[in-house]
Amino acid sequence: MTIRFRDARILVTGGAGFIGSAVVRHLLADTQAAVINVDALTYAANLDSLPGADANPRYAFERADVRDASAMARLFERHRPTGVIHLAAETHVDRSIDGPRAFVETNVVGTFTLLEAALAYAGSLGAEDRARFRLLHVSTDEVFGSAGDAGLFDEATPYRPNSPYAATKAASDHLARAWGTTYGLPVIVSNCSNNYGPYHFPEKMIPLMILRGLRGEALPVYGAGDQVRDWLHVEDHARALGLVLERGAPGETYAIGARSERANLAVVEAVCDLLDAHAPPLAGGRRRLIRFVEDRPGHDARYAIDPSKIERELGWRPQESFATGLENTVRWYLENRGWWEPLLARQADALARRGGR
Repeated sequence: MTIRFRDARILVTGGAGFIGSAVVRHLLADTQAAVINVDALTYAANLDSLPGADANPRYAFERADVRDASAMARLFERHRPTGVIHLAAETHVDRSIDGPRAFVETNVVGTFTLLEAALAYAGSLGAEDRARFRLLHVSTDEVFGSAGDAGLFDEATPYRPNSPYAATKAASDHLARAWGTTYGLPVIVSNCSNNYGPYHFPEKMIPLMILRGLRGEALPVYGAGDQVRDWLHVEDHARALGLVLERGAPGETYAIGARSERANLAVVEAVCDLLDAHAPPLAGGRRRLIRFVEDRPGHDARYAIDPSKIERELGWRPQESFATGLENTVRWYLENRGWWEPLLARQADALARRGGR
């Protein structure tokens, strides 16, 4: 068996978030890398998404904000990483519409600050260590706008972001590429489709529908629910990111998707059916809870990724189909109340402190 990442030290920003925690779990379970989890522990971060990590001698946690230049410099000096996977970001589109400043500060300024720290660190390395060092900047397919009725996003698709979230991620992608081209920083960029799976913060669509459906609450669906998303299980994504850092080429971009397009309404209906099958019954079934609500501004009609490059060049394939992945996800939420119930309680407390607004 090949030992992956022997003697590697990988710094993961946002490692207590949804995708970040999946990456940390993957690296600790499936490789020999030492993992440095750097996270500011904002509202969507949760160290409980890393069960057993603290007991692993290859794991270290650093509470720090990517916007803090001195903190980033100290972390590079202290841990001397051989690679960085940059996932720290504000990600919720609805929040970006209501409050875009936080997205600009974290996604754009934070990425700039991290790139500067990485560049200074890389410049301090000897030739052999400098040749080994990589920085993987993880982004989204939302930077491309809407795919149209039949198109697919790939590594050459022009950027046309439509939400504040997408615009800030597009800006951070451009910064990462520019630091590679201008300064020679060995940067790789990835753009992924919509992730789902365990440990997903309850404000996102699939966990929101699972938990509201479990409690018999209304299931809000934007517009007619005909917006199409390309779904990628988070653990498949984590495996892909490990491969990209390990075998991807600096200066390259990799589009990561599982060829699993579904209309939002179809996803919600599938969640309802799985809850009806595995959770306590609800009179009339859970599809009757679906409520169509006013669409959000700038809502892209369709995302879809062509992952041919990463399949061809790195040999990556998803292990989960959407059917198996969604069923496993629903079962996970049913079996892990101890993870999500405290999150819902904190959300309720925060709402109460704001006077119910």
